[in-house]
Amino acid sequence: MTLRQVPGGVTAAKGFLAAGLHCGLKKDKKDLALIYSEVPATAAGVFTKNRFQAAPVILSRRHLAQQKAQAIICNSGNANACTGEQGLKDAARMAERTANLLRLPPEDVLVASTGVIGVYLPMEKIKTGIDRIVGRLSAEGGQDAAEAICTTDLVTKMIAYETEIGGKTVTVGGIAKGSGMIHPNMATLLAFITTDCAISAGLLQKALRYTVERSYNLITVDGDTSTNDTVFVLANGKAENPEIKEENEDYWRFVALLQQVNTELAQKIVRDGEGATKFLEVTIKNAPTFSDGKKLAMAILNSNLVKTAFFGEDANWGRIVMAMGQTDVAFDPGKVDVYLGDLQVTKAGQGLVFDEVRAKEILSQQDINIIVDLHLGLENVTAWGADLSYDYVKINASYRS
Repeated sequence: MTLRQVPGGVTAAKGFLAAGLHCGLKKDKKDLALIYSEVPATAAGVFTKNRFQAAPVILSRRHLAQQKAQAIICNSGNANACTGEQGLKDAARMAERTANLLRLPPEDVLVASTGVIGVYLPMEKIKTGIDRIVGRLSAEGGQDAAEAICTTDLVTKMIAYETEIGGKTVTVGGIAKGSGMIHPNMATLLAFITTDCAISAGLLQKALRYTVERSYNLITVDGDTSTNDTVFVLANGKAENPEIKEENEDYWRFVALLQQVNTELAQKIVRDGEGATKFLEVTIKNAPTFSDGKKLAMAILNSNLVKTAFFGEDANWGRIVMAMGQTDVAFDPGKVDVYLGDLQVTKAGQGLVFDEVRAKEILSQQDINIIVDLHLGLENVTAWGADLSYDYVKINASYRS
């Protein structure tokens, strides 16, 4: 199966338009984004498991009950979280205003927000922004939309791929934001995916959950799960492939395409982690189950002691095994091998005498691979994270100011 990267991001797939602009929530950067399908689309979503769920999360859950949508409206700079009944009314007003201008039912508009928690939305600014943004929708608007959903992000995150499914060219594209408060449990994480694939609602939701579990749910920057984490996918069928209605070869080709997009967007989020200087890839080899491998990998990546060791370029492998040992995963410590890059530092649970100079060379690189072999099963799981730097503390110590 050949996947080809194509330009356009969230507007790469047939029949999708987007726009982004500044409406006044942030000082001078774009802060309102709109994504629109020219025809009705099948829709699916995955949301945060944080008990404090933002108003747009609550509203969009309700709208997704019909398994279809045609537009996504998103603001940055204000999370509309912990805002009570007023927050729900404001999220509904965002959907209604957008729907009226696009001549859609309000339920066909999904809403997302990101930014500071506990502050009411400045609705006059947002209403004016929505009035303006609808007229700016275009097939070239993906970049502007990607910029408009950012908060502390230093770079925009967009990607698109295509492949053949059912004799037709099918495209999946997307944009994402996230830099801090990243530990998805479905960071602050938003991802909006579009595709021209024809696929049933049930299988679209299943494919989204499967790929989210193997992408956004395998990344961490700081171990914190946002109130607003949301991943949406819209599928409008414009590729005109035979509709995917069962888990056949076409379905798994679509899953592979969706997985590629979600994995790359997830990795872009980690690379842009607040204050990050290292991109850490942890692979747990020969785990008993996917769940066990995930728990171990995330325990390693979420350990502040591990993260600071990599920031300091210290080959302190003891912190890696310490983090693993705190989990509820049943494994034999006496079988565990640990590698930093191609350098083995632990064999059968015991430390080795290794080349410290070579270790320093490996840890001085921006991308670092950590491999842990359990010698216990057949499952291999890879997750991604960042180190913990002085700059992370500086950024988050003054986030509201």
